[in-house]
Amino acid sequence: MGRTAAKALTVKQVEAETRPGYHADGLHPGLNLQVTTFEARVTRSWVFRYTSPTTRKRRELGLGSTRTRKLADARALSGELRLKVLDGIDPKDERDKTRALAITARANQITFDEAIAQCMTAKSSEWKNVKHGQQWHNTLTTYASPLLGKLPVDHITTDHVYKVLQPIWHTKTETATRVRQRIETVLDWCKARGYCNGDNPARLKGALGQLLPRSQKIKKVEHHPALPFQRANEFVTELRQQGGMTALALEFILLTACRTGEVAAARWEEVDFASNVWTVPANRMKAGREHRVPLCKRAIEILEVLKAKAQNGYVFPSHSIEKNTHMSLGSCLVAMKRMAGFEGYTPHGLRSTFRDWASETTQFSNETLELALAHTIKNKAEAAYRRQDQLEKRAKLMQQWQGFVEAPTNTGNVIQMLKEG
Repeated sequence: MGRTAAKALTVKQVEAETRPGYHADGLHPGLNLQVTTFEARVTRSWVFRYTSPTTRKRRELGLGSTRTRKLADARALSGELRLKVLDGIDPKDERDKTRALAITARANQITFDEAIAQCMTAKSSEWKNVKHGQQWHNTLTTYASPLLGKLPVDHITTDHVYKVLQPIWHTKTETATRVRQRIETVLDWCKARGYCNGDNPARLKGALGQLLPRSQKIKKVEHHPALPFQRANEFVTELRQQGGMTALALEFILLTACRTGEVAAARWEEVDFASNVWTVPANRMKAGREHRVPLCKRAIEILEVLKAKAQNGYVFPSHSIEKNTHMSLGSCLVAMKRMAGFEGYTPHGLRSTFRDWASETTQFSNETLELALAHTIKNKAEAAYRRQDQLEKRAKLMQQWQGFVEAPTNTGNVIQMLKEG
């Protein structure tokens, strides 16, 4: 290719030049208009030509098309590049390094939705059950993904997290609190993997805490409706008249003061008929600690009848024999809603029924009652000294509870309760 004399380029020449080759700009050393032709098509671009300060070899650096970079811009850029050369920096090496870093960064970059999936896989072993994982996924995809899902995790700011939480912080405070905690966990995982760095934008003790009011100040605690303990006998009488697996499960919940999920997923290997104790493993307990449940006589009767009709390893199996699983967690709630006179109460509220009875009518200590409910001790000093579970005391407590529930008379027979259908 030929080369023109080093005269100052003009805007008109840049737009109209058709001679192939380099056309140097006399006013700005190193800046060249490069013209190429292919099948009658002419293209014009800028090239900066210089001697590398590191290798002393001649090099070229493309500065883009004349369509996107005008003459004045090309001159300004070439001036900056000449200064780099004078400072001992090779412009082409510098740009190649920047591009390589950008490519590497993109290769290591993941979106928030991708981070959710990978974080959940990494932490799945920490969850108590499949439902816990589903709750994680559902809350994040429902509330966080619409705004954060497609964003690279290192682009997420406190303002982004605030925009996710602000619409639900006052109206769905409990849900919003969990969403924030889960976003923070995902971003902490990303930070540990090197996908992002710096302060976690979902951290409540950071800037986010200044933008949102404290959840404890605004959320209304809604307790599960609790059946008055004075109606316990009436409730059990109705259950025994109805019969069926769900009725047995509800009575078992009442007699053991356990949570619905703990009862629904109970397995036969957890029950020791010799000592009349049911041991709920730590992975099914809310506090993550094994819980021994002393079984009253009535609870044992229920288990003996169920054992004779056992379908699989679960005490309360699913209605579908093909499924080797336990009864639905929601079946007890549905059953109570269909019970005339009891539709306003919940299975979980039966724990409060027991607690109210024990507090108001017995002499057992508060510690014994809390152990019966498997409550977590918030006082760390007290928790450190509580090493026994007072099983014998609790056995007496639960037998007294059965006596109260069945007063004034025990109407019904456990064998008649287990009806088909």
